[in-house]
Amino acid sequence: MRLIHQDVASAVPDTSPIFVGEVLRQNLVAEGDAALLRVTAVTFRAGARNKPHRHTTDQVLVVTEGRGIVATDGEELQVVAGDVVLVPAGERHWHGAEPGTDFTHLSILTPGEMTVEE
Repeated sequence: MRLIHQDVASAVPDTSPIFVGEVLRQNLVAEGDAALLRVTAVTFRAGARNKPHRHTTDQVLVVTEGRGIVATDGEELQVVAGDVVLVPAGERHWHGAEPGTDFTHLSILTPGEMTVEE
């Protein structure tokens, strides 16, 4: 058993090309820590987001702080702390902070691939 503390002060900047704006990442359960699970705390600074993308596995987003947007080509959800969003495998989507506010969610995935789509 291992205790992990989610804390934005422990997060590091993520400059991956999938992101637009300032994004911080804290790997809570990384590849190698668990055989079939990855959990990452992602903090999007005000207005930051990721580009549209797809995963080969289902993704669960658990909102822990702030206000954000999770969107597909046909739907846009405004989400707040306590909300949980299930994004089915293969669904084109993006997520990020609303303008003027930071937004943190836990991204929960099993091992798989991600494809970024401009």
